[in-house]
Formats: sequence, C-alpha cells, structure tokens
Amino acid sequence: MSRQAVVGDTSRRQFLLTAAAGALAAGGAAVLGVPDTASAAPSSAVSGSTAPVTGTVYIASDSTAQTYSSGYHPQAGWGQKLSSYFTSNVTVANRAIGGRSSRSFIEQGRLAAIHEVIKPGDYLFVQFGHNDATVGNAERYTPPADYKEYLRNDYIRATRRLGATPVVVTPVSRRSYNQSTGKFNVSFPEYVAAAKAVAQEEHVALVDLSAASRAHLDAIGVEASKGTFLWLDAGRYPNFPAGVQDNTHFQERGAAEMARLVSRAVAGLGLPLSGEVIPQAVA
Repeated sequence: MSRQAVVGDTSRRQFLLTAAAGALAAGGAAVLGVPDTASAAPSSAVSGSTAPVTGTVYIASDSTAQTYSSGYHPQAGWGQKLSSYFTSNVTVANRAIGGRSSRSFIEQGRLAAIHEVIKPGDYLFVQFGHNDATVGNAERYTPPADYKEYLRNDYIRATRRLGATPVVVTPVSRRSYNQSTGKFNVSFPEYVAAAKAVAQEEHVALVDLSAASRAHLDAIGVEASKGTFLWLDAGRYPNFPAGVQDNTHFQERGAAEMARLVSRAVAGLGLPLSGEVIPQAVA
C-alpha cells in the first residue's frame, strides 16, 4: 500500500489533498516556501557521539513559527530557532508559513507534503490558531470545532498511521496586555481550549505554549515585552526603515525565547525526543 493510501481514505476530500501535495512536490521547495532544513548544534555532552539520529522534527504552523530570510531581519519565528535547543541528533524541518490556518495548510497540500516524507521515529509539531480565528477572511477562518477535528483527523491520526509522533502546540500568545489585571490576556482562548481537549482525547503530547509564553511575558512586564515582539524604532533596521509596532510576530530574541519554552516543555514530555533537549533550554 502506498504512503498516500496510508494517510488518506477514499473520500473526495483526501483525494484533493493528495493531488495538491503532488502539485507542490512537482514545484519543489520554492513553491512550498519551505526554508532549508536545520540541524541542531551539538551540545558538549554529545559532541562526537556515535548515537543514532533521533529523527526529524517537522513543524506545521504559521508566521509566528516560520523561518524568515535575511531580508526580514530582525523578524524571526520560533521554529527558526528551535534547532538551537536540541542536540545534533535532531534535525528540524520547519514547514511553517505565514497566513495559513489549520484548514488552509491542509487544503494547499502542505500537510500532505510533510506526510510524503515523514518517517517512523520523526515528529510533527503542529501550532495553529492565529489565522484560524480571522473571521473576516474566508480562506483562513476555521471555527474552533472544525479546527479541533482537523487536528484530530489530519494532524494527529494521519501522522500516527505513518509511525511518526504528533505533538500539539497551543497558539503562542500575542502581546495583548490587560491593564486592569496587570497580566497578559489569553490569545485565541477557544482554540487553546480545543487544542488541549483534542490532545487529551487522543492521548497525544501537548506543549502548552499559550500558557508558557504568557507566563514569560507576565514575568518581564509590558514594556520589556516590546523587545520580544517586533517593536522596532524608525531608522534602526534597514528592512524596517519606518519602524514597526507588531504585537503578533517576534524579533530574534523573542523567537529564541519562544523556541526555548517549546523545547523546555518537550524535555518534560517523556518522549525519546525529550532526552535530546540541551541543558540550556531547561535552565
């Protein structure tokens, strides 16, 4: 039986998804907008080790996680920085791309393209919610109930059928501060709840990046959080000559911190991958 047959069923929906994957594959990585695969830097504990490769971590997500070219510096996504927190036994293949929801990532064949190459022993980290919640955009909007079922059927069950391990990541927090409470608000609460619920129902590993990112922001405070997000003064960076005040996307140090929070959570999941998190990530 082919890998496509394993992933899909005989429904028209799955047929269309497979066809979309084929179209993407024919166009190569440039069509996908997929950044180069990154290998993690070796830690001192494993440098020179002959231990077998643990596997590849694929990331299915949006602009908060994607890898940006130098033309966007200092903007970065957490997936771009994730390999820095794992040993060299782990490869990170960041397939995150901006403007996609859990649904559109599937409909465009991007998940099927991952399923074409993912192997037993690999991992799929899936984080959506930001674009799913855009009610005014028909291409992106995905109601929370549908989002939950996409996670269940397409990202979790289909990945498991291929022998790989899905990891659900709740949507990372935006810079949404509540003056009355002195805390940061939960971003996309319905999607956070749906992600947690389906992870529990499917007995799948969960990284609660929503909670972890908010705890970090609460700890550093509202003013310092500007250094996490893409708040840049005019004239400081050639790529943003007029400056920018962006409460969703990250600059490099913020992306690195979010990646550290993800890896720190992974260290506590009890997965084979957990042992590949470097000590600096959990300090």
